[in-house]
Amino acid sequence: MERHIEKFLRYLEIEKNASGHTILNYKLDLMDFKNFLKDETIEKLDYLFVRKYLAHLKERNLSARSVGRKLSSLRSFFRFLVKDGYLKANPTDAISSPKQEKTLPKFLTEEDVVRLIEAPNPQTLKGLRDRAILETLYSTGIRISELVSLTEEAVDFIGATVRVLGKGKKERMVPIGERALRAIRNYLTRRKTPSRLIFLNKNKKPLSGRGFRKEMDKYIRLISLKDHVSPHTLRHSFATHLLNRGADLRSVQELLGHANLSTTQIYTHLTTEKLKSVYEKAHPRA
Repeated sequence: MERHIEKFLRYLEIEKNASGHTILNYKLDLMDFKNFLKDETIEKLDYLFVRKYLAHLKERNLSARSVGRKLSSLRSFFRFLVKDGYLKANPTDAISSPKQEKTLPKFLTEEDVVRLIEAPNPQTLKGLRDRAILETLYSTGIRISELVSLTEEAVDFIGATVRVLGKGKKERMVPIGERALRAIRNYLTRRKTPSRLIFLNKNKKPLSGRGFRKEMDKYIRLISLKDHVSPHTLRHSFATHLLNRGADLRSVQELLGHANLSTTQIYTHLTTEKLKSVYEKAHPRA
């Protein structure tokens, strides 16, 4: 089993150009299934065994989303083994994905975004760095994983754009606002450590997404925001605020780097709620 998993992961990396994050998630999911497999050989697997595994996941109180992701990993893995001629049929073909709970993405109000961005201390290098990070996340809507890998040459200060390496190692150009550019300039001017990467940690090493999440938690407490907020919340806020102010869905899709419009359409639920609120307040007979 382990040999097949390694072969599949190499296929994802070389032929599918998958990101390191995607490959790691597949590996974790497949190793979890391998542990459940125990002495059972992969050739004897059928859909009943896979259903037994899914029942085991539910007993572990995993959410429908997590179970669905693990099933999706198994589908891709078995599809690869069928294509490779190792299996005759995919045992997951007869299994439908668990029904997902529909949850709307959390976002901040425009006022709360401003409070969060202005929370870091501008008198310190870390404060300048964190201000630049928060400004950039909200200005561009990029993911934290995309932000921590930004290099100085990826930022066009004259053209006001950022070159981002997104999921599947796909590049896209994203506009960036003057306030975010100014914050990056202020940080780089004060930072003395030479590095191609823009954002470094206190040890002058590349900043990790996890490392910044911890810093962000401190600012959340500082401004007394009650809801759980992560760097991804700024991405949700970016998309929601653009749509609320009249941006079209296709443009927001391009800015976010979504492969499918359906992924972006979840934000229309938020804007519909906003329209209802405006209607109820403004219409005389609402």
